[in-house]
Amino acid sequence: MHSVYNDIASALNQNRSIVVVTVFSKSGSAPREEGAKMMVREDGTITGTIGGGKLEAEAIKGALELFKTGGSVIAPFNLTGADAADMNMICGGSGELFLDYISVDDPVNPEIYNSILEVRKKREKAWLITGIGTGSNSNRRKQQCLIKQDHTMIGEFETDREFLAKLINGPAKITIHSEARDGQRILVESIRNASTVYIFGAGHVSQKVVPIAESVGFNTVVIDDRSDFANRERFPTSEIVLLKTFNDPLPEFPYDDDCFIVIVTRGHMYDKTVLAQVMRKPVQYLGMIGSRSKRDLLYKTLAAEKGFRDEEFARIHSPIGLDIKAESPEEIAVSIVAELIQVRAENGRCADRIK
Repeated sequence: MHSVYNDIASALNQNRSIVVVTVFSKSGSAPREEGAKMMVREDGTITGTIGGGKLEAEAIKGALELFKTGGSVIAPFNLTGADAADMNMICGGSGELFLDYISVDDPVNPEIYNSILEVRKKREKAWLITGIGTGSNSNRRKQQCLIKQDHTMIGEFETDREFLAKLINGPAKITIHSEARDGQRILVESIRNASTVYIFGAGHVSQKVVPIAESVGFNTVVIDDRSDFANRERFPTSEIVLLKTFNDPLPEFPYDDDCFIVIVTRGHMYDKTVLAQVMRKPVQYLGMIGSRSKRDLLYKTLAAEKGFRDEEFARIHSPIGLDIKAESPEEIAVSIVAELIQVRAENGRCADRIK
């Protein structure tokens, strides 16, 4: 999945300095969540968004000033009711933006962002650590480094040994976090690939689920045994896995806690076959379509045949999707993706943070 990181790395590789704007704290109904990024070029054009409207316009204006002065700044924002109405929001919100001038004159900058692309390509994890001065230390040189999953560090970061060791040993599963230390604000951003949704079944519901899921940041993999359904014409942006039959063992996909599984095959027997093979996979979400009565019968059969326990069935979202009285494939797709978003957001909020 293409991200703003691709464009940042591309600009640096083309010997162009840029400014990156990141939302790193918010309250109320600010338009984007923490971690949302926008890249600003010297001509004022952008990639990505922090929500549009007055907030984005002011951020671009601030970014263009940094092309003249260099450096990095933390800019608070407070959207009034009028600002919110202009952005189609119910009410205003407040927070902070981090505007960071990234110069090609510092050779570590391209190295960091090219490494971020490599981390995402390999579906690994890393953490981008940025420190900027506060108060009397506001003119202190920005520090930035990338800490990879294997504990190696790209760039430099001067701080006390104990805190640096904590950073290098992995600052846990966080999205974005900041704290004050040694006269500077330290921002910690988790670099993770977009969550992947494995969709078993390429029917009408799946065809409606895919574009909605991708529009909110999920990668999609569609799995079926019918080439008339699982093909590039029906799913132009998904990875497609064509099976010989659902009765054969499923491929060993790289499941992890960034993965979601949606089971919407063409029949309950196929649902049962898939569920039996993915029940114990270490995924963030496992959902299966079907009524409660058919679900209960399927669970009873799997318990007798495979020895699955009640607590294992309890993790399954079935009937799948949020209960919005959905009936059509389009409505069902909305309910499914809404549940994916809910689970992703809840797990993100519950993530551990640096102490």
